[in-house]
Amino acid sequence: MEKETNTFAHCEKPEVVEVETDLLFIGGGMAACGAAYESSRWGTPKGLKITMIDKAAAERSGSVAMGLSAINTYMGENQVADYVRYVRADLMGIIREDLVFDLGRHVDDSVMLFEEWGLPIWKKGDDGFSLDGHQSRAAGKATLRDGGTPVRSGKWQIMINGESYKPIVAEAAKMALEINREATGVEQNLYERVFITRMLLDANKPNTIAGAVGFSVRENKAYIFKAKAILCVPGGAVNVYRPRSIGEGMGRTWFSVWNAGSGYAMGAQVGAEMTLMENRFVPARFKDGYGPVGAWFLFFKAKATNSLGEDYCANEENIAAAKKKYGKYVDVMGTTIRNHLMMEDMKQGKGPMIMRTHEAMAAMAQGFNEKLGEKEGKKKMKHLEAEAWEDFLDMTIGQVGMWAACNIEPDKVPSEIIPSEPYLLGSHAGCAGFWTSGPGDIDGAPAEWSWGYNRMSTVNGLFMAGDTCGASGHKFSSGSHAEGRIAGKAMVAYILDNADFQPSFKENVDDLVAEIYLPREIYEKYKDYSTSGDVNPNFIKPDMYQKRLMKIMDEYVAGVGTMFTTSKTLIEEGLKKLDLLREDASRLAASDLHELLRCWENYHRLMTAEAHARHILFREETRYPGYYYRADHDYIDDENWKCFTNSRRDPETGEWEHKKVPYVQLFD
Repeated sequence: MEKETNTFAHCEKPEVVEVETDLLFIGGGMAACGAAYESSRWGTPKGLKITMIDKAAAERSGSVAMGLSAINTYMGENQVADYVRYVRADLMGIIREDLVFDLGRHVDDSVMLFEEWGLPIWKKGDDGFSLDGHQSRAAGKATLRDGGTPVRSGKWQIMINGESYKPIVAEAAKMALEINREATGVEQNLYERVFITRMLLDANKPNTIAGAVGFSVRENKAYIFKAKAILCVPGGAVNVYRPRSIGEGMGRTWFSVWNAGSGYAMGAQVGAEMTLMENRFVPARFKDGYGPVGAWFLFFKAKATNSLGEDYCANEENIAAAKKKYGKYVDVMGTTIRNHLMMEDMKQGKGPMIMRTHEAMAAMAQGFNEKLGEKEGKKKMKHLEAEAWEDFLDMTIGQVGMWAACNIEPDKVPSEIIPSEPYLLGSHAGCAGFWTSGPGDIDGAPAEWSWGYNRMSTVNGLFMAGDTCGASGHKFSSGSHAEGRIAGKAMVAYILDNADFQPSFKENVDDLVAEIYLPREIYEKYKDYSTSGDVNPNFIKPDMYQKRLMKIMDEYVAGVGTMFTTSKTLIEEGLKKLDLLREDASRLAASDLHELLRCWENYHRLMTAEAHARHILFREETRYPGYYYRADHDYIDDENWKCFTNSRRDPETGEWEHKKVPYVQLFD
């Protein structure tokens, strides 16, 4: 087929809105909200213009959109160095310890702010029992900043009433943006329902970010943003792999379904160096509903077993076999190894795997009765049962629907759990992302780990946080907010230090707009060729394109269909198919603005998928058993591969380069 160009002969040309700003945040999740709050404190007095773009609406945007029942990163009485050790152990020995330590020393202040802004946090009652957030307020319990004792569900986790977690955090960010808008006199600095398709490098200053382009998903408008510094935080990547749920359940995932890998793709497009993109997260979740298991494990003390009632993490034969391949990392029994041992039992015919929710609730009820008496015990238990349900209504409503559909009452019968499909992220139990500058003041950190501005990528003026900041997982919601604050403050310093820089583009604005709307032009041009809107020899619709991508990644790059197993030859074949899929991206067609959004999301997924596949191919070992297996190198090889695996895509040629970067341990 001949190459298509967009002359707007068939689709309506959009209104073009050009915006000049100083700081630009792409995304509306926790990291972006943290950056908006912190940068306004430092940038507004200096007259800097601050702008945030969200493809959704900040109140319910990002991974915290539906809410959470716990904050998973809070130091409190714990030592920050121990937090570094915990993250390092769970991520198989390779992390940027300077970044993790830097986060740990700042994260509590964000959590304290959340409470001050109105987030209800559980506290210990005078009788030693838990008070939920509303009860603790009524009882006059001290705030965290004033020394209040939170209810821990684990060493690093605290319980919250979090159904309005994101609106509370977003409100503070929007107030900070409004203060900046009034001070700088700009007409608008929060753009919601605007999707960014790519970022742009400066025409005159090499390797320097200059702006971004996108479009409204509600109006026929294209946006051109010029910026002196950009924070790229659109979240991780979902639906790169075929999900376990199909048919009527298609689209049900654990991680936020709207996370399309846009941050990874756009950063790679401008040549930012990536790190550990082979890493992915495969969470064990309630089957089909994807409900979280953390609170059941940590707070309700539920046990997970195979169908025979055996603890799959205590099978001595499987543990011994794992140690032969994965060595000392098995002793830590982190997330990857627990996944691995679960899957070993499944292979041996001991499935399905079971979360024994009913036994946990019964044991807790008995404990309350013994300590409080039957009347008060039942009262306490009734309240906790309500909290158990709220745990899912807060953040995974679909799980409640699944239980109801299957006639399951979790306090009476157990539920199946299973490893989900893979997700790419840098803020949860994963560490894929970009290589960024560290704080520069951590003892023992190599000098080359800090090149001037905290959380700046290898592209000047381009900053990362949350899911896009690599080699530093286990930030979760509070850590992403804190990291956004760190980056936001550093962006202000960068701009003030480069006060003479005026961004400019080498691309023509009309060409950029035509590129964005090409799928609309293709659809309108060829839509009458076929009687079906979805089947047409001249184009491919985004739904079909996404399914092709997910099938390739599932079968060749270690998805659920191969029990997370791949090899050199499989990945090489998969990369050939991804190349063909990239060619077909030029024939993507959109019948409306929503499908235009889906077209560009899938292009971002494709680029993220390629980076992930190339990294697994480069690292010739199975560093993350339970997340993926290299069948041709099914072992951990610390002698050759205890290092960071970094890559860079040349923005001019599209060619990828890979290299090893030495790992340095800062904390014994």
